[in-house]
Amino acid sequence: MPKTLPTTGPGRPKNLIKRAAILDAAQALFLRHGYDGSSMDAIAQEAGVSKLTVYNHFTDKETLFCAAIEAKCETQLTLLFVSSTDTPPSNLRECLLGIAHSFQALVDSPESLAMHRLIISHALSNPALSLLFYEATALRIINKMEQLLMTIDKAKQLDIAKPRQAAEHFFSLLKGTRNLQLLVGYQPEHASLNVQQDVEDVVDLFIKAYQPNP
Repeated sequence: MPKTLPTTGPGRPKNLIKRAAILDAAQALFLRHGYDGSSMDAIAQEAGVSKLTVYNHFTDKETLFCAAIEAKCETQLTLLFVSSTDTPPSNLRECLLGIAHSFQALVDSPESLAMHRLIISHALSNPALSLLFYEATALRIINKMEQLLMTIDKAKQLDIAKPRQAAEHFFSLLKGTRNLQLLVGYQPEHASLNVQQDVEDVVDLFIKAYQPNP
């Protein structure tokens, strides 16, 4: 069913409401029908706007796809990094645990897995989509983590000579083999029972690896 646009509220111009509706519709249809199976007509109908309105906001489907992914990632970044990356955390372990648990929940979510499968299915036929997806998601998360680790290193909470590399290691360890298993639809018995402990182990290992020399 096409979505009904909410009425314009104070401080929120109508065009921003329409833009948000288009982005929500695009995210839903891209996941449901894939990139090639989602037309601008269908997205307009799902959003409850005209096709012309969609094109007024987004020049083509590729631009809309990128904007939809970026909008989703912006929300995810807010959930991952609840505090400023320019301020040293008052409790280092709790800060890293918060990021780690949020990241694990994000990448293992059905929505994230579906989007990754979608991008993989188009990797050979449309590599530009893969680049757009990577830059809007993983790259932004790594950049944000690098900023935080630079702040932590400067405050001498950890000794991190290569914060970029450390950020990549942190998220790679969190994904482990579990994320690949979920991605390909393989779920070993009791696999989900150890997730929380696995996340804590990764954080403790990370802190130990970059512990400043006495």
